[in-house]
Amino acid sequence: MLKRDYEGQNCSIARALEVVGDRWTLLVIRDVGVGHHRFDQLLKRLGIATNVLADRLNRLVDAGVLDRVRYGERPERFEYHLTEKGLELAVALLALMQWGDRHLSEKPPMIARRRSDRSAVSVRILAEDGSTVAPDELEFVPGPGLKTALADRSSSSSTRSRSARAARAY
Repeated sequence: MLKRDYEGQNCSIARALEVVGDRWTLLVIRDVGVGHHRFDQLLKRLGIATNVLADRLNRLVDAGVLDRVRYGERPERFEYHLTEKGLELAVALLALMQWGDRHLSEKPPMIARRRSDRSAVSVRILAEDGSTVAPDELEFVPGPGLKTALADRSSSSSTRSRSARAARAY
């Protein structure tokens, strides 16, 4: 995982990786998303050490990605469910899955489809007008959050050009 401080990093990708950026965390999110909600189910499916699983679940609850829901009192037991924030990660996980299917698998082990009509689904980049955007058509330009970070750094690094600082943010 990345360092916990963001000195010199004004990047939403870096911040997201602090929450979901290790192998076990993404696999926990995947398994909870497909219906494995209990600690023992996750432990068995993932083959993960109990302390590592407990740590990842606690981090995801603290980050607001999972909710911990009690299902038993004696002994006290919990299930884990994706929050709205966690459900939004479905697009990122599906994109990773599709990339792995294209580049790392001879045959896809899982197919994502819409429940209502069972048609296959895929992740695409869309412009505001609904048209598909190819990856080589993308450009990244400074957003409103970059100005604040640049202003904060300008006093300590006034010799750098604006374009160099903007490039470093990405």
